[in-house]
Amino acid sequence: MHILIHPVYYGSIAQFIAIAKATEITFEMHDNFQKQTYRNRTFIATPEGPLLLNIPIKHTSKGKRGERERVHQKYKEVRIENDFPWQREHWKSIQIAYRSSPFFEFFEDDFAPLYEKKYSHLMDFNLDAFEVVKEALGIDIDICFTESYEPLVKDKVDYRYLAFAKNNLDFKNEPYTQVLQKHHDFLPNLSVIDLLFNEGTNALNYLENQKL
Repeated sequence: MHILIHPVYYGSIAQFIAIAKATEITFEMHDNFQKQTYRNRTFIATPEGPLLLNIPIKHTSKGKRGERERVHQKYKEVRIENDFPWQREHWKSIQIAYRSSPFFEFFEDDFAPLYEKKYSHLMDFNLDAFEVVKEALGIDIDICFTESYEPLVKDKVDYRYLAFAKNNLDFKNEPYTQVLQKHHDFLPNLSVIDLLFNEGTNALNYLENQKL
């Protein structure tokens, strides 16, 4: 199965179910950036419930002073707002959330460089993050990139909708053991790193046996 998806901040479990079942991936590279998507946000587990990690971005605007309005940006052109120490804060939150999980120490050194290297563009960070997760899961798959925006897709399965957080509200993956589950019920469809840090080498097998 050849799928079309957006590069996102790690990706939800739903998106990685699609990836685990695919034989080839094409990343959409020519769409406009949209807010409230997994492009610059991901959810991890805390004792209080899901925690949103949001990468701040620089917005562009046009018009005269006092009459400025935000304009659409191409996703691949979106720049990260690095005046805010988001990398330090995100990595600290991830460490606090998962340091007692079974496999965090095993993968920690793979993920840490993502929060040490300075990135200017969101797309570059997300593509690097995908590679780290792909390697950690043990996924071996061909990857290519769109050469133009594809409004209608005929030769691939279009899973671009999985980048929209609102479209995933009703999706419930089967429970797995979450280290913080004693504090609350099972939290479905978090970032794929929640599955990875809790299930480790079994994570890919879990994804392959789920249904969207």
